[in-house]
Amino acid sequence: MRWLGLYARSRQVPTSAAAVLLVGLAVWALVEPGPSDLGTAVLVLGANVVAASVGLGGQDVLLERTAAIRWLPRRVAHVLLIGAVAGAALLAVQSVGTELAPTGVVVRDSAGLVGLAALGAVLCGAQLAWTLPTGWLAAALLVPVPGGTTGKVLNWMIFPTGTTASDWTAWTLLATGTVAYALAGPRR
Repeated sequence: MRWLGLYARSRQVPTSAAAVLLVGLAVWALVEPGPSDLGTAVLVLGANVVAASVGLGGQDVLLERTAAIRWLPRRVAHVLLIGAVAGAALLAVQSVGTELAPTGVVVRDSAGLVGLAALGAVLCGAQLAWTLPTGWLAAALLVPVPGGTTGKVLNWMIFPTGTTASDWTAWTLLATGTVAYALAGPRR
C-alpha cells in the first residue's frame, strides 16, 4: 500500500480532503433549515469537485507519461472517486442538517461536474481543471434559463432528476471527461 500513499500525496489528496471537509462544515454551520435549495447544493458540489480537481495531475506530467505503470485504470478510478466523495460529502451534511437537494440530483450533478473537471484537465491541464465546472456552474446559476430542450441541456444542474435532457447531459459529460482523461491524461 505504499504506492497508494505516495500517489495520494502526489495528487494533493490530503489538502483536497481538508477543503471538502471545510466546505461541508461551513454548509452545516451556515445553512438554515428550510425548503430545498438547489443553488446552494450545486455550489457545494462545485466547490468539492474544484477542490479535488487539482489532483488530476501530478508534479511532473512528463514523468507520468514515461512511467512503466498502467495509468488508465488509475485515472478512471481517480475521476470516479472525486465524484463519489463530492456527492457523499454533501449527502453527509444533509443527513445531519437541512436537505439541499434530493439524492438523485446530488449523484447526477456530482457526476457531471467531475466529468467537466476531467475534461478541463485534458484541455487546460490539472492546474486549470477547475475552469470548466466553475464556468458552467456560473452560467447555469446566473444566466436566465432558455426554454425547451436547449435550456435543459445548458442548465442541467438545476433541473430535477427525471428531466431526460439534463440527465443525459450530465452522464455524457461524465463519460466523455473520464474517457478523455483516462486515455490522454492531463495536458502539459
